[in-house]
Amino acid sequence: MGRIRVLVVDDHRIFAESLAAALAAEPDVDVSAAGSAPAAQRCLERAATDARRYDVLLIDADLGAANRIPAPATPKMPEPRPPEQQLQAHPQLQAVHSDSTPGLDGIALVERVRTEHPGTRIVVLAERDDARRAARALQAGASGWVAKDCSLSRLLAVMRGVLRDETHLPPALLTGVLRELTAARRHRTESELLVESLTPREQEVLRCMVAGLGRKAVAERLYLSPHTVRTHMQNVLGKLGVHSTLAAVALARRAGVGPVDLAASAGSSSA
Repeated sequence: MGRIRVLVVDDHRIFAESLAAALAAEPDVDVSAAGSAPAAQRCLERAATDARRYDVLLIDADLGAANRIPAPATPKMPEPRPPEQQLQAHPQLQAVHSDSTPGLDGIALVERVRTEHPGTRIVVLAERDDARRAARALQAGASGWVAKDCSLSRLLAVMRGVLRDETHLPPALLTGVLRELTAARRHRTESELLVESLTPREQEVLRCMVAGLGRKAVAERLYLSPHTVRTHMQNVLGKLGVHSTLAAVALARRAGVGPVDLAASAGSSSA
């Protein structure tokens, strides 16, 4: 399989350094660590520019969470040493990159990485088992969900497995995750049928709503009067059976409706 490039993304610095040091001791692993979502995104962009993309990301499920359970103080892997000793012992281990900006949470970062770096496999590290959140992680694009206090050998097996396009979940979560995914699929199907009931113009207005555009911005983009846009928005809410723009956007996302491409619009208007 060759060398595996790994990025650990966790805002518990001691845990991140401990895990990174343990992974760096493996002869076929190169590892870096990031202490926030923005720092992780910079690492990914730099690696892509240098044509040295990461193979696997290990992302904390509670990244950036304000009220979280404390991270395991003693994960089942070697005790952390001071960072300077880690770097001397394992020259392939890069320092932890941090950032004061909280950025995305763990699951949102999974979705962003899968969109912007589709070749990178993602394993979510969790402090507790949660079937609903594990299902959300898989829907966002993760290939595995692993307890933070698992053994190093288990984590390595999962990492190598996801690189073979396998999906890894704790056996205790399988039934709950399948139930959640089935329910999500049913809700998505119902949402898709409602979106299909919209006219093409109403669907276009809905995509603008998903992008966060207000009535005036939608009118300017679609070359319509604000009154006409207001009518279309009211029709969208009525056909979707919701009473607010936020509810319409949530339903649209369940149906797989993405936002209108604002960058393309800006580019065409400046051309």
